[in-house]
Amino acid sequence: MKTTARLSFLAAAMVTLVAAMPAAHADGDHRARAIATMKQDFVTKGQATADRISEDGLQAICNRTGNKPPETIAKQLETDQMAGVKYPTDGKLMGDWKSGEKIAQSGRGFTWSDEPGLPVGGNCYNCHQIAPKETSFGTVGPTLFHFGKLRGNTVDIQKYVYSKIYNAKSYNLCSEMPRFGHIGALKEHQIKDLVALLLDPESPVNK
Repeated sequence: MKTTARLSFLAAAMVTLVAAMPAAHADGDHRARAIATMKQDFVTKGQATADRISEDGLQAICNRTGNKPPETIAKQLETDQMAGVKYPTDGKLMGDWKSGEKIAQSGRGFTWSDEPGLPVGGNCYNCHQIAPKETSFGTVGPTLFHFGKLRGNTVDIQKYVYSKIYNAKSYNLCSEMPRFGHIGALKEHQIKDLVALLLDPESPVNK
């Protein structure tokens, strides 16, 4: 979908959703006050800019529908998000699982104290169980232990994992998982390494 058509669809979707909301929800005054309050505390510091608290159109749709937008709108926007996934030009979707483990463990990057341009971590254990040696992990996302052992590592599975990490909203519009590739948090080679962490038979994930 071209940019102009994409923006038009997004705008039309927002109009449809707002029109369908009760008057109390259509009134944006409470939202404006909340945003003003946040802006009092969130200020630009280093590379952590204040615009991070601003929602884009896709996030606005999820926020205004309680993460349950109409199915037709969700499917169209998921298709749009998938079209924006950029796959490796060399055709290889798996990298080094050992490097992937380091990325999964790292929660650094994009903070005001980090030097701009330095590699950003995935902080995967914050939301998922991945390897059995971890005694502490988040449960926001599903367990990924034995992910590759249960699913194999075919090209189709590799492509699924790569695109899911790149932009989880291409599969679930209101997913809480960050759009790592879409926002530039993880580079191509980092995503490849995470794919290997989940799918390589030698990875601790699959032992």
